[in-house]
Amino acid sequence: MAQYLLSVYQPVGPAPEPEVLEPIMKDLENVNRDMKAAGVWVFAAGLHPTDTATVVRQQGSEVLVTDGPFVEGKEHLGGFTVIDAADLDVALGWAGKLARATTLPIEVRPIQH
Repeated sequence: MAQYLLSVYQPVGPAPEPEVLEPIMKDLENVNRDMKAAGVWVFAAGLHPTDTATVVRQQGSEVLVTDGPFVEGKEHLGGFTVIDAADLDVALGWAGKLARATTLPIEVRPIQH
């Protein structure tokens, strides 16, 4: 069994209106429930907007702290789910369900321990 990070990428900007967001959140809850029932769900979290991000990096002998996300873009990491899956195909299957529920692209990456 391997662990996979399913990263949810969302467009920069305000959250959708409640009439759009509520059905998405309900579908997401259903996928999370299905993952738990299947025994693959490890944990998941949504992230605050990118204006709350801070990047800390070493620059020479100093540690530089800057506001904002590491990479500026039209999309950003909005949340993630960690799952235990037998292989990449199983992880991709769950990512597909997550993509349908969120209507957002999902990046799948194995976690290295």
